[in-house]
Amino acid sequence: MDKHDLIALRHEFHRFPETGFSETRTKARVAEILRDLGLEVYEGAGVVGLLRRGGGNRAIGLRADMDALPITEKSTHAYVSQQSGVMHACGHDGHLTMLLGAAAALAQDAGFDGTVVFLFQPNEEHGLGAQAMISEGVLERFPISEVYAIHNLPGAPLGHVLTRPGQICASESLFSIDITGQGGHASMPHVGRDAITVGAEMVQALQTIVARKLPPGAGAVVSVTEFLTDGQRNVLPGHATLKGDVRARVPEDRMKVASLIKQIAGGIAEAHGVSASVSFDTEFIETINSEEPVQAVVWAARRTGLDVDGACMPMSFSEDFAHFCAAVPGCFLLMGNGTEGACGQPLHADDYDFNDDLLPIGAAFWAQLVRDRLPATEKGPEHV
Repeated sequence: MDKHDLIALRHEFHRFPETGFSETRTKARVAEILRDLGLEVYEGAGVVGLLRRGGGNRAIGLRADMDALPITEKSTHAYVSQQSGVMHACGHDGHLTMLLGAAAALAQDAGFDGTVVFLFQPNEEHGLGAQAMISEGVLERFPISEVYAIHNLPGAPLGHVLTRPGQICASESLFSIDITGQGGHASMPHVGRDAITVGAEMVQALQTIVARKLPPGAGAVVSVTEFLTDGQRNVLPGHATLKGDVRARVPEDRMKVASLIKQIAGGIAEAHGVSASVSFDTEFIETINSEEPVQAVVWAARRTGLDVDGACMPMSFSEDFAHFCAAVPGCFLLMGNGTEGACGQPLHADDYDFNDDLLPIGAAFWAQLVRDRLPATEKGPEHV
């Protein structure tokens, strides 16, 4: 595929976005392209394409996410979303196009020895797609020694690669605190046990977790995002629910935050004579890169002519590629989407767009990484 082919394909995916576990059209199109390229194709929760060369028994995995977001697009370009209320606002249309471009290039290439496992994954946005593929047995059926994934990064120079060994993306956990008191008349608050006052105290106290109970620089974030009650104009609520989001860089901090939320909620509830129950569910675990795959990415980026930062700062967002990295050595990397116009808008913005100029860059990087990691000769790059 040349650049024009890649752009046309990406625009096609952009016009017909689909949310997590509903990527029916996208999956069918991906499978069709892979079969046309001569790959073995397997369909389940996602789509897997196998490309074999030579007699080598080594295999590596390359992953792209496919899902879109429930966002109404505000763009005015010619390939705006045709699905009402759904938009590729995170660049997954570009991610899967780059990987398909790499598959097309490698299908014509005899310069590697081994197997490339192309993993097209559903439902990254809700943190469920990687685990769904793993639970189906994708890693047992198609064993790989290492795995890689790219995500575009708006605001970074076009094609600039950022990665790091160790933790690169935070975990995301969702918590809920249900408070049960005694509702009453707004003119007589002393008669009941007002859940909204108790909840407000909890909101304030939860902010001390990061500020006073974790080491400075821990990088954890605790945010209350919803405050729901059954109160009315002149009715003090007897029930309130707080919901929120927690990000953490290491599992130890995540577990400590969970314990402290329960401790704070229980203590305040007891002090006010009400009851409180807490749930804490981790949807995205921390993404942990392995040293050797990171060095492989740095080497391949340089050989592709890209600027690379192999020791970038950890990111505060979450990525469900973490589940693949927890199963086999892996590397998650970011690739600059550019700084101008819609390409520089934040991810998940309703006027964001993937940069078409990144498509051939990403495809070339993927192909170089495969040649490096599955060399046709016995000896690969000296430092890898």
